[in-house]
Amino acid sequence: MSRPGQGVMVPVNGLGFPPQNVARVVVWEWLNEHSRWRPYTATVCHHIENVLKEDARGSVVLGQVDAQLVPYIIDLQSMHQFRQDTGTMRPVRRNFYDPSSAPGKGIVWEWENDGGAWTAYDMDICITIQNAYEKQHPWLDLSSLGFCYLIYFNSMSQMNRQTRRRRRLRRRLDLAYPLTVGSIPKSQSWPVGASSGQPCSCQQCLLVNSTRAASNAILASQRRKAPPVAPPLPPPPGGPPGTLAVRPSATFAGAALWAAPAAGPAEPAPPPRSPSAPSSAPTPGQNNLNRPGPQRTTSVSARASIPPGVPALPVKNLNGTGPVHPALAGMTGILLCAAGLPVCLTRAPKPILHPPPVSKSDVKPVPGVPGVCRKTKKKHLKKSKNPEDVVRRYMQKVKNPPDEDCTICMERLVTASGYEGVLRHKGVRPELVGRLGRCGHMYHLLCLVAMYSNGNKDGSLQCPTCKAIYGEKTGTQPPGKMEFHLIPHSLPGFADTQTIRIVYDIPTGIQGPEHPNPGKKFTARGFPRHCYLPNNEKGRKVLRLLITAWERRLIFTIGTSNTTGESDTVVWNEIHHKTEFGSNLTGHGYPDASYLDNVLAELTAQGVSEAPAKA
Repeated sequence: MSRPGQGVMVPVNGLGFPPQNVARVVVWEWLNEHSRWRPYTATVCHHIENVLKEDARGSVVLGQVDAQLVPYIIDLQSMHQFRQDTGTMRPVRRNFYDPSSAPGKGIVWEWENDGGAWTAYDMDICITIQNAYEKQHPWLDLSSLGFCYLIYFNSMSQMNRQTRRRRRLRRRLDLAYPLTVGSIPKSQSWPVGASSGQPCSCQQCLLVNSTRAASNAILASQRRKAPPVAPPLPPPPGGPPGTLAVRPSATFAGAALWAAPAAGPAEPAPPPRSPSAPSSAPTPGQNNLNRPGPQRTTSVSARASIPPGVPALPVKNLNGTGPVHPALAGMTGILLCAAGLPVCLTRAPKPILHPPPVSKSDVKPVPGVPGVCRKTKKKHLKKSKNPEDVVRRYMQKVKNPPDEDCTICMERLVTASGYEGVLRHKGVRPELVGRLGRCGHMYHLLCLVAMYSNGNKDGSLQCPTCKAIYGEKTGTQPPGKMEFHLIPHSLPGFADTQTIRIVYDIPTGIQGPEHPNPGKKFTARGFPRHCYLPNNEKGRKVLRLLITAWERRLIFTIGTSNTTGESDTVVWNEIHHKTEFGSNLTGHGYPDASYLDNVLAELTAQGVSEAPAKA
């Protein structure tokens, strides 16, 4: 049954500080690589608050309350989360909400990801969904929060407005977040005050205190525009004084010090989106983390003289090819600081995106793959493919449907379709029910006609329950060119194998009738895009299927970039590519033992395989 009331577009409330001496709910959050603040669980937040009451400048060992967070420590003085096994850090903040909001009631809203696991929404989204739910709105538009999704409370589902794909969501009751009373100045980062008593001398506390000292020295160096020599390092409890020299660079100065993506606690993604851009922009570091919303700091270019004999240690070396293993580098740097020894933090390694220059005579065709180029043109709509004919082609009529929900309109199959009176098609009565031939799922015929009419209308049909594809699925990729050839260089992990290079090139243009905004200009950033495969049997199989996907216009689409937020631009379309040739710093390079199998599975999910498609 539908919930009463009208749908609503609910604006997000500001996350500013409430009036002084008013009770408010405390939610601790950490910043992920997509610049989104992700909440810790209520249990973890209670633990942090308990430690905070005992020592406002102390540190919190998260593994004491959550076994999945064993490697993580929060330093309350620098407001950073530190991962012990990699030496990486992330900003954290202490945020406040109304006690009557979702976190104050212990209500968590979650969406189901592709693996079948449940992922919590960001806290601002969770509160917005709960507000609409309490007001009994039948639906909620999340576009005011920057997402093109609709929430339907009657079916407890989330739908992508562009792809029409649905995901399940659920409302779960959990422990309420901690409550606090008092005021904290907006201009001051938490916490304030000094710790009391003698510091503990155990190995854990020595590590935590040295982490705090190192992070404070680094943050202090960011605020100095041009110091001749790096500032002295505050000595750890019971330790001799030390110095920390910071070697500046264009990519590793100021706020960029914290920019390299680092593993954090099992990162819930934002609401589902197309896995796009294989290279993601780094996230700037943050300071004054208790201000409302993310406040980005300004990068400061500084030149610091490096004393002779100071060891140079890479802070983050993700590919492990440098002189020090990444985890050892971070730990060693911190412990050397704690021991009073000078340490120089060097610039982070840069990804190797392209191979060495290749002459035209060294470029060869790929064996077993005809040609070296494929072009796509504007879409030509297939004639005689009206929605009723397409739906009837793949469905069998059911005379006595079961008394269960149609997962499209959420009305019972024994009653009329929810699209009765909204959509009219001759010969399709609203009570007719059909079963898809291969997967056996049942729907109102009128519902499938409505779903098909809102899609690409290419003559294919995809089951909204199991995603089985009937017919040949095509996409909305703009016109462009795909080139592929062999180059005489090897990818990491494929030392004795040449490399297949794929070059995609799509120019800017005008959106067609199948795109989000017909008649409007779209941009095409970062083209031509170079991608790489090993020249082995499986690599050539992936190439052949990618060529098929390109010809079906499935590689790219027009939408909103996940890295820049730009709308009406060309983005990747759920088929991942490797765009990093000689390293794997971004996660889009080699070695990656499971990549070829994963991309074959993604192609199969799009209906692209070497086996003939079955109707």
